[in-house]
Amino acid sequence: DCYNFEHICTKVVYGYWDHLDYIVSQAEREGIYIAMVCIWGGLVKAGLLSEKDAVSYGTFLANRYKDAPNIIWVMGGDIQGDIRPEVWHTLATTIKSIDKNHLMTYHPRGRRTSAQWFSKAPWIDFHTFQSGHRCYNQRKGDKFYPIPEGTEEDNWMYVDSTWAYSPKKPVIDAEPSYEDIPKGLHDADGPRWKDCDVRRYAYWSVLAGSCGHTYGHNSIMAFLKPGTPIPYGDNGKVKYWYEALKDPGFSQMKYLKRLMLSFPYFERIPDQSLISGKNGTRYNRLIATRGRDYLLVYNYTGREMKIDFRKIEGKTKRTYWMDAATGSFTAMGDLSNAIHHLQPPTKGDGVLIAFDATKTYLSSLFSTAEEKSSATAR
Repeated sequence: DCYNFEHICTKVVYGYWDHLDYIVSQAEREGIYIAMVCIWGGLVKAGLLSEKDAVSYGTFLANRYKDAPNIIWVMGGDIQGDIRPEVWHTLATTIKSIDKNHLMTYHPRGRRTSAQWFSKAPWIDFHTFQSGHRCYNQRKGDKFYPIPEGTEEDNWMYVDSTWAYSPKKPVIDAEPSYEDIPKGLHDADGPRWKDCDVRRYAYWSVLAGSCGHTYGHNSIMAFLKPGTPIPYGDNGKVKYWYEALKDPGFSQMKYLKRLMLSFPYFERIPDQSLISGKNGTRYNRLIATRGRDYLLVYNYTGREMKIDFRKIEGKTKRTYWMDAATGSFTAMGDLSNAIHHLQPPTKGDGVLIAFDATKTYLSSLFSTAEEKSSATAR
């Protein structure tokens, strides 16, 4: 508004950067980190940011947000790192020269890991990969996705491929399949990824060794509201972002976080040798991880498992099954230190949990004496 005071007119302008400042500030109040993609990859590919521009822009960004405690810098933006890499290096090193406190990574194109191009870059603190939205056997004739046909949904393999590079750094799936987005993106009337799918991507990735996970939803991603078009899959069944908050996959991610933080986090390693005999493929694949005295095995189809308990410490192992959809626990009894054939006690996907019976892991999750008694019943 303009106010005329002694013939002086002052116009207050609320601009783009003011609004971004507001978002960062509000996120900080809620304990949320902002993964700030500095510029989308397509703009760099089009030549709209030169090395000289990258110095100026990086200096501006770093000075503006270096004191914000909740920033993670993201280079790239759905693009291969060998497209104008000099711009990414210049932008990243410029920001790092001013802001030495915040983590930095790179968001690559689908089916790739940032380690492919930046494993030795001094500015990258952790790696990301984009497992993407495609489904099994969709790859035919597509030269842009250099992976074996029939592995499109195997996001666990991108964790393995990242650790093939040196030095090893933490890794996370920065863009898996989103809840309620069309499978493969291109058919609006086709099937959509459901909550069970986003759970599968999350547990496959984290138990394979990822340091966390990124959940996405088709409507939330676009902050879809009345009057705005849906980016993918507009088949007339529009769901606005605040309605999507009620979708099941959105609220189920907390069970994974709760589980991982219930055990010693920094000693955990992926270990497929826990699975005795031949593992399954595709949806029947088991993904296993362990610490010194505990193990976790994700089972998407609820099939029988053959698990080697001798890989962890403890003469007797206390076992549970956690339903991935509800987060509820079912006690499976105390078992000897041997190889066991185990059938999940409930239908659907979940996690086999076993640990040294002398430990008290998970006890804090049972809030009442009645719950604890039920969960530990033999």
